[in-house]
Amino acid sequence: MKDSRIGGLHKLSIGERIDLLEQGGWLSAADAQALRSGQHVLRPSAANRMVENALASFGLPLAIAPNFVVNGRAYMVPMAIEEPSVVAGLSAAAKLALPDGFVVRSEAALLAGQIHITGIADCAAAITALQQRRTEIIALADAVHPGLGRHGGGARDIEVRTLNLPHGETVVALHILVATGDAMGANIVNSICESLAPHVAAICGGEAALRILSNLADRSLVIAKVCYRLAALAMPAFAAELVRDRIIMASAIACADPYRAATHNKGIMNGIDAVAVATGNDWRAIEAGAHAFASLSGNYRPLAVWNAAANGDLCGELRMPLRAAIAGGTAVVNPAAMLAMRVSGVSTAQELNELMAAVGLAQNFAALKALATSGIQHGHMKLHARHKARTEEEVVPLSSPQGSAAGKVIVLGEHAVVYGKRALALPIPHAVTARLTAANQDLDPFCRAILQLVRTELALDGEQFGVDVRCKLPVGMGLGSSAAVAVAIIRAINTVHGLGLDDARVNSLALSCEKLAHGTPSGIDNTIATFAVPMLFNNAHGLRFDVLQLSEPPPMVVAFSGQPGMTQVQVGAVRARREKQAKHYAAIFDAMDELSVAGAAALQRADYAELGALMNICHGLLNAIEVSTPEIEHLVDIARSAGAAGAKLTGAGGGGAVLILCPGVENKVSEVLTAAGIRSLPLASKGV
Repeated sequence: MKDSRIGGLHKLSIGERIDLLEQGGWLSAADAQALRSGQHVLRPSAANRMVENALASFGLPLAIAPNFVVNGRAYMVPMAIEEPSVVAGLSAAAKLALPDGFVVRSEAALLAGQIHITGIADCAAAITALQQRRTEIIALADAVHPGLGRHGGGARDIEVRTLNLPHGETVVALHILVATGDAMGANIVNSICESLAPHVAAICGGEAALRILSNLADRSLVIAKVCYRLAALAMPAFAAELVRDRIIMASAIACADPYRAATHNKGIMNGIDAVAVATGNDWRAIEAGAHAFASLSGNYRPLAVWNAAANGDLCGELRMPLRAAIAGGTAVVNPAAMLAMRVSGVSTAQELNELMAAVGLAQNFAALKALATSGIQHGHMKLHARHKARTEEEVVPLSSPQGSAAGKVIVLGEHAVVYGKRALALPIPHAVTARLTAANQDLDPFCRAILQLVRTELALDGEQFGVDVRCKLPVGMGLGSSAAVAVAIIRAINTVHGLGLDDARVNSLALSCEKLAHGTPSGIDNTIATFAVPMLFNNAHGLRFDVLQLSEPPPMVVAFSGQPGMTQVQVGAVRARREKQAKHYAAIFDAMDELSVAGAAALQRADYAELGALMNICHGLLNAIEVSTPEIEHLVDIARSAGAAGAKLTGAGGGGAVLILCPGVENKVSEVLTAAGIRSLPLASKGV
C-alpha cells in the first residue's frame, strides 16, 4: 500500500517534490513529466471551449497535503488554493491524527431535481395524483438517460410537498431523487427535470414554473469523524488539556453564535473548496449546499463540532452534504484536474467525497487549534513574511554596512564558462550588504558555513561573531546571490578586524565559499561580486577578465520565473550530457565563446540590435543543452512579443530568471510582465 506520510515537503524544491511523489507511486512517470514540463496547464484553446469570451487560463497554486489516512487507506490531497497556511495546517492536522486517521461514511448519494408547478386549482388532489403515479414518473425519468441505469444509477424515488408563496399562492414542488454514479450529475438531473415537467404539470392541472436540480444535496450526506489523542495536543506554553478545552469552547461558541459559525464553516470550506477546484468540481455548488444545510434548523449552525471523549481525547465530527464527481463536467478537458485526481488516489466519487469530508474536518481542527492557542495570524503572517522575503524587490539596507557586494547577470556564455570559455556579465551594484554582530545561533546554514570557512582561512578561530546580511536579490534566480553574500561577509570581517585584504584575496576566499554552495563553480559569480564591473570573463588559464567601458547603462530588465534554479544540479546535469555528446557540446560551447566576444563589442558600442540578436542565439543554444524550462520559454515569448531586442535565460537555468534587452520599450515590457503577474527588475535603475 502507498504511504501518504511524508515529512519536510516544504523544505524541498518543486522538482524534488515531484521526484518524491513519483518515487512513492503517487505520480506516474507521465504525470511527473507533465508537471516538470508544464503540460498539465489548461491550454487557452481548451479554455475557449469551456467559457465564452475566454482570453487565457488563470492560474492558482496547485499543492499537495500529505499524511492523510481515511478508512484505513492512504491518500494524497491535491489543493488549488492561494491562501497562506491552509496546506501547512492541514498537513499537520492529518499527521497528528495518525496512525488511525479519519473514519468517514456516506449516506445515499442522491441528487434532487425540482419541478415547481403553479396555477393549481386543488393542490391536495394534485399531490395525491403524483403519489399514485410514482412508478410512472420514475420510469419516464429513467427513459431520459437510459445509459445511467446501466452504470448503476437512475431515478430512485419522488417526494411531493407544497410551498406557500409570499403573495398567497400555493405551489406544488416535486422532487425526483436521482443516483448519478461517479458524475456530479447536474446536467443529467436538469435534463430529467425539463423532460418530466410538462407531464408533471399535466398531472397537477397547472403550469411548470421551474425545473432544475437543487444544490442542497442533503440526500448525499457524508459524516467524518476523528479523535486526537490528548497527549498529542500539547504545545509549547499550552498544556494538552488547555488546547483540548479551548477547541471545545470554540466549537460551542460556533453552535451558539451564527456570526462565529460562518467563520467556523469558512475554515472547513478552505480545505474542501481547494480540493474541489483542484479536481475540477463545482465548488460553488458545494459551498451553496453546505451553507444551506447549516441553516436547515432555522439557525445557522457549524458543520463540525468537537467534544471530549470519555478517555480525555478530543473528538470531532463533521456532517454535511457533498456531491463531488470524478467523471463528466469540465474536469475531463482540464489536464490539471485529471492529474490532481490521479494524484489523490481516489477511484470513485464516494471516495472523493469521503476524502473531502476528512479534509474539511482536519482543516477545522487546524484552524481552531491555531485560534485557541497562538492565534490565527501567527501562521498567516509567518508565511506572509516568508513570501515577502522571497518576493520583495527592495530590502531595507543596513544603516552602516561593513561590507557590500554586487550581484550579476550573465549576458552571454552560461555553462560554456565552466569549460574555459568566455562569458559576458554585468554587475548589480550594492546588491548585498553585511555587518558583523554578536555571536548569533540563528544564521542560515550557508552563512554559518561561510563564517566557519573564513575564520579557518584567516586564522580567526578564536573570534566569536555573527553577521547581519541584507540581500536585494531573490534566491535561486541566477543572479549570484550566494557569491554576493560571501563577498559581503568577507569584507565585513576584513573591515572589523583590519586584515587589509585586497580584492584578489577577497575573490579567492569567495570562490572557496562558492564551492560550498555549487560544487564546481566557474568563478564568474564571485569575481563580478568582488569587482562589480562589466566584464568579459575567462578562467581557461587562471582568472582573467577584461573590464568593459560602457557609455550608458544598457536598457535591460530581469524577469523572474518564480521557479528556483539549482546551479549545482544544472551544472552536474550538463556535465553528464556533455560526456555523452562531447563533440556536439564542444561545438556549442565554442559558439557561445564567439557570441560572448561579439556581444562584448556590441555592448561597448551600444549596438543593441546586434546584442539582442546574439542573446537570442545564445538562448537557443542553452535550450539545446536542456537548461531551459516551460516557464522560462513563456517569459522569453512574452518579452519578444512586447518588442524586446533580445531575451534569454540568465544563470544556470532549470528555473531562475530571464534577461531582457529592450531599448526604447523598457516601460512597455515592464507593464506587459506586470500584467502577466511576473515580477521584474529594471537593471538600468540599479546603477549598472
